[in-house]
Amino acid sequence: MPIFVIHEHKARNLHWDLRLELGGKLKSWALPKKPPTRNSVKRLAIQVEDHAKDYANFEGEIKEGYGKGKVKIWDKGNYTLIKRTPKEIEVNFQGKILKGKYVLINAQMGDKKENWLFMKVG
Repeated sequence: MPIFVIHEHKARNLHWDLRLELGGKLKSWALPKKPPTRNSVKRLAIQVEDHAKDYANFEGEIKEGYGKGKVKIWDKGNYTLIKRTPKEIEVNFQGKILKGKYVLINAQMGDKKENWLFMKVG
């Protein structure tokens, strides 16, 4: 089963990095607010560059450059891919904190293709 990880990242601004193993890489989104654990709570998720799969285990301090700051694993586990289109990814998380169905929808808010919405749907 593919893995997911959510890093809590204390950089210039505290945020959470959602990472899904897809195609041998970790597809990644930055969430300015804590990931939702209740249905219908929507969070902005800004798609960022993919990361190598081994980054899923990283915890520590990034000392220089973009993303400088402390990183720790907030949640981690496996997931089942339910649906994947260019504008929607639906998964079933089996993590310690995130459990159940979640969806990422490419909302393109402000005409920015990297802007997605992330929410629990079941």
